[in-house]
Amino acid sequence: MDAEGLALLLPPVTLAALVDSWLREDCPGLNYAALVSGAGPSQAALWAKSPGVLAGQPFFDAIFTQLNCQVSWFLPEGSKLVPVARVAEVRGPAHCLLLGERVALNTLARCSGIASAAAAAVEAARGAGWTGHVAGTRKTTPGFRLVEKYGLLVGGAASHRYDLGGLVMVKDNHVVAAGGVEKAADFTLKVEVECSSLQEAVQAAEAGADLVLLDNFKPEELHPTATVLKAQFPSVAVEASGGITLDNLPQFCGPHIDVISMGMLTQAAPALDFSLKLFAKEVAPVPKIH
Repeated sequence: MDAEGLALLLPPVTLAALVDSWLREDCPGLNYAALVSGAGPSQAALWAKSPGVLAGQPFFDAIFTQLNCQVSWFLPEGSKLVPVARVAEVRGPAHCLLLGERVALNTLARCSGIASAAAAAVEAARGAGWTGHVAGTRKTTPGFRLVEKYGLLVGGAASHRYDLGGLVMVKDNHVVAAGGVEKAADFTLKVEVECSSLQEAVQAAEAGADLVLLDNFKPEELHPTATVLKAQFPSVAVEASGGITLDNLPQFCGPHIDVISMGMLTQAAPALDFSLKLFAKEVAPVPKIH
């Protein structure tokens, strides 16, 4: 699916509720600034001031739609940004433009940053000749998961499970509580078990795990373990995770690794720099990059 089609994944009711909560957080009471700006018809240009991947248009649109403003995009979702780039134009009452400005910019900057990191990770993996799935994790910002998971998809990565119900992932603490991986993997749903050794991985596979997560393995330990496991259980998928960055990602790519999940894609991705500038003339002035 192309990046523009990904908007279909966003539940309209959930999207509207998120936008409402963001706007309420930023302006929960009297908006005295509206008395200064007034309600006259205005226009603003959205500028991208740092390189990366454009992501988050559905959220940006929903914010301004709720404020009776109209957005016109000059670049499609998933575009590679080369600063300074005029990305969109927003029209509406002045006080509404300013009410949505910061919320919309925050959302777009964060989503685009994650998409940019995801795209870089996928590019690094493909450059290493690996064809598996680069994925995110549940290490997301509370209340902002939908945006961050969407950003991963725009960048070309897999979102992994959206929530606890998306997959029965048995982590180390579950194994301790259950008393072993055999008991932990005894479910009727699709199950992934986190393992810290080849012995645990074999036990999980024997107990019926669909996926085995080899967590915090060094590359020199990861690949031999995955090779032995796949030789015995070729239908079991192998995921690598833990301490994987854009710099060392190629070291974790191998023929017996199906998924590489990276928490840093949502935890450490820097936000892109955007600005929304109101203008009165026909041509919007190009902002300076500081």
